[in-house]
Amino acid sequence: MNAGATEVAQRLRTGLAKVIAGNEAPTFAVLVALLAGGHLLLEGVPGTAKTLIVRTLARLLNAGFRRIQFTPDLMPSDIAGTTVFDPASGTFSFRRGPVFTNLVLADEINRTPAKTQSALLEAMEERQVTIDGETHPIPAPFFVCATQNPIEFEGTYPLPEAQLDRFIVRARTGYPSEEQERALLARTVAGFDAHDLDTAGIEPVCDAHEIIAAQREVRAIHVEPNVQAYVLALAVATRTARDVSLGASPRGALALLATAQAAAAIDGRTFVTPDDVKAVAPLALAHRIIVRPEAELEGVNADAIVARILAGVPAPT
Repeated sequence: MNAGATEVAQRLRTGLAKVIAGNEAPTFAVLVALLAGGHLLLEGVPGTAKTLIVRTLARLLNAGFRRIQFTPDLMPSDIAGTTVFDPASGTFSFRRGPVFTNLVLADEINRTPAKTQSALLEAMEERQVTIDGETHPIPAPFFVCATQNPIEFEGTYPLPEAQLDRFIVRARTGYPSEEQERALLARTVAGFDAHDLDTAGIEPVCDAHEIIAAQREVRAIHVEPNVQAYVLALAVATRTARDVSLGASPRGALALLATAQAAAAIDGRTFVTPDDVKAVAPLALAHRIIVRPEAELEGVNADAIVARILAGVPAPT
C-alpha cells in the first residue's frame, strides 16, 4: 500500500496550513513536487507567501536547508562553490557552496542573470556539481524550491528554457480570499509572526529518510497503459497546438507522469487515474510552453493553451 507517502503528505499539509492562509494550490504543488522527486518554481507578486511557504516546509522537514538570495551581482561560485588554495599545505581544496544540502530556497531566482542561474542546471538534473573537472555529489533528498516575481516586474530576468524545464512543476501564488485574509489579520493580532515560526508551533514532522522512502513509493504507483497513452497524448498536443512555438519536451511528459503518481499518493491510492493527470497537467506543462508572439498579442497564454488541450484530448474511461 501507499500509506507511507500519503501519511507524509498529510503531515506536511497540516503543518503548512498552520501558517499559510489560503493558497491551497501552491501547497498541493509543493507536495506533488517533493513526492515526485523534482523541483518547484513558485511565481507571484511580492507579499503572497512564496518565501514563507518554503521556510515553513524547511521547518517541517528534519533535513538540511540553505537559502540563496538571488541578486544581480551573485556569481555561480556563490551557489555551487569554488576551489581554494591552502597556503599551509600547498594544495587546492573544494569549498562547497550552499547548493550542497537537502532543501534549497532559491529566492527571487529571476533577479540574477542567466549565467548565474545556470549554476543550478547540473545540480537540479544530475544531483551533482562539477568544478575544475571534479564531480561532487549532492546528498539525497535534493529539492530546489525557487521563487520568482512576474517577469514584467522591474529588475527581473526571464528564466532560460533549459532552466524552466528542470522544474517539475510551476505554481502561482495569489491573493487570499477576503475571508482568508481576515483570518490572517486575526491570527496576527493574536500573536502570530511570520518572521518567527515558533509562534505557530511549527516542528519537524518527517526526516530525510522518510522523504526518500515516500518518493520510492510514488515511483512504484501503477499507471495503466491507457493512462500512459493519455499522458503522452497531452504532451504531444502541446507541441502541435496552434499558437505554440515550443511545446513540452520528453522531460515534460515524464514530469506529467511522475506528478500524476504523486497526486495519486496524496489521495491515498496505488494507481493513477485520468483525473490525477488532469489535476497536475497545468502545473507540469504550462511553464514548458512558449507561446507564439502573435498569439501573445491576442492575449493567449500557456495556461489557456493547456486548458484547451485538456478539453480537446479525450481522457480514457
